[in-house]
Amino acid sequence: MYRLPWADRIAAVASLTDGKRLQLFELVAASPRPMGRDEVAEAAGMARSTVSFHLDRLVQDGLLAVEFLKPAGRTGPGSGRPAKMYRPVGGEVGASVPDRNYDLAGELMAAAIESSQAEGGPVGESLRHVAFRKGRELAEAAGGLEDFLSEAGYQPQPDGDGGYRLPNCPFHRLSRTHATVVCDMNGAFLRGAAVGCGSPEDRVAEASEPGHCCARIKGAG
Repeated sequence: MYRLPWADRIAAVASLTDGKRLQLFELVAASPRPMGRDEVAEAAGMARSTVSFHLDRLVQDGLLAVEFLKPAGRTGPGSGRPAKMYRPVGGEVGASVPDRNYDLAGELMAAAIESSQAEGGPVGESLRHVAFRKGRELAEAAGGLEDFLSEAGYQPQPDGDGGYRLPNCPFHRLSRTHATVVCDMNGAFLRGAAVGCGSPEDRVAEASEPGHCCARIKGAG
């Protein structure tokens, strides 16, 4: 499950505080097909140059995507030339401070319930299996364990012994009321991530530092 880096998600949400930009984003997002700059400018009642600037800023901020298509109904000289068209990105963009990932927790829990119902096994065991597999899958695409931990929102800090303390829990609010389930899931997710990065599972250990994640990463030695 790909997410924009945390700082980029903050910038994307902040981008929509501009009234004109928000209006243009809502126009494109509501359209059943990609829209060109001229069409957006006419619908918004804004100058084409203003629309072009804001649409490209929305692309830069990860809220819109660009594709080049021949607009329907265009005829005459140059009609065969593809035009720059804008459409909303496929996924949602959300941001929180500190970085949290409740969507991932929901995905893992729903997949675990489905697996448990289909196979008849305990839900807790299914959740550990699903979380481990997802952590390994996501980490295999990362540049290394530290990069993965940063991208996943754990904010890793070197502990001086080759490992990492994890000051941020991406599932913080859930862990306060459902600690046993969430910490079990989180540990399995991190063990899968370690394996996906070529490290042994036992690099993931329990931690009890107040305000931190319930796990830490031990040194590789």
